[in-house]
Amino acid sequence: METKQQIRLICATCGSDSHFEFNEKKSHIKCTNCNREYSGGYNELLELNKDRIRQQMAQEAKSEILNHLKEAFKTTKT
Repeated sequence: METKQQIRLICATCGSDSHFEFNEKKSHIKCTNCNREYSGGYNELLELNKDRIRQQMAQEAKSEILNHLKEAFKTTKT
């Protein structure tokens, strides 16, 4: 089973997830909400969001496991 999930990265300063401008290669990113600049680009922003990404992935995995368990132990009513 393989699923692809999109996770919105947030600015480490202001928490915005929709005010980024970046160059073509995403090697430099700027939050236009608070003017913080990420000179390490996408990789720096990704690194700063790693805990948030892990938490979201863990929550999704937990939810998926619970759904599978519910389905596996579902009894049929007659």
